[in-house]
Amino acid sequence: MKATFYVQDKQLVSGMTVKDLTEPESNNMALHACENTQTIIDNRQKLADFLAVPLTSFICAQQTHSANFRRVSQKDKGRGAYDAEDAFSDTDALYTFDTGIVLCSFAADCVPVIIQDRKAGLIGVVHSGWQGTIKEITFKLLHQLIEVEQCDPANLEIQIGAAISQQQFEVDRDVYLKFEALSYASNFMYVNEDTKKYHIDNQAIVKKQCELAGVSPKNIHVDKTCTFLEPTGFSYRQDRRSGRHLIFVMRN
Repeated sequence: MKATFYVQDKQLVSGMTVKDLTEPESNNMALHACENTQTIIDNRQKLADFLAVPLTSFICAQQTHSANFRRVSQKDKGRGAYDAEDAFSDTDALYTFDTGIVLCSFAADCVPVIIQDRKAGLIGVVHSGWQGTIKEITFKLLHQLIEVEQCDPANLEIQIGAAISQQQFEVDRDVYLKFEALSYASNFMYVNEDTKKYHIDNQAIVKKQCELAGVSPKNIHVDKTCTFLEPTGFSYRQDRRSGRHLIFVMRN
């Protein structure tokens, strides 16, 4: 299976599929951004086979760059696995305490976040594009997990997946001002005086949000692979017709 695996042990498996030009549609995993639906289902099936679970164990969301999250369970298995219209609507993060569920998120430059709490038996995924970061989706989900679900922040482990690098993520002043309004983002932005464009480290800001929520920096890991520059990356900024990575996590 063409993927980067972040965790792979008896209890947990998590990772992120990669772009592969030798595979159908370059290993694209997104039903909402594809040329052929069956090709995507076949690609997903290869991942399911590798994980040794049926594709009906996958749960997907219709991502809208919101700050909306949802707790899911066994009864939700299969949502969005074969049909994008069947996925949870207007949702950009999922979490569960149940085993045998593959939580899915999709990205092509946006920051993917994988959350785990082995002691509580919790897993989660977050899709945080720049709009989601401004809306603080990761911080809000972590607040939910700590305050409502009673997770001990000391036990939370975060994997921030591959995303567009600060060097390649340039924006105009209007977007910069939205980040500036967060108050803690200034250290992760700079302006290129030649182009008058602002460069933002979205991964670093998401990492800061995790720390502000109470997660220890030593429990936060960042994959610095740039999806714009690396041939294994799907990049919407580079190619508007880009496919998507599937970010996954499952607890056995």
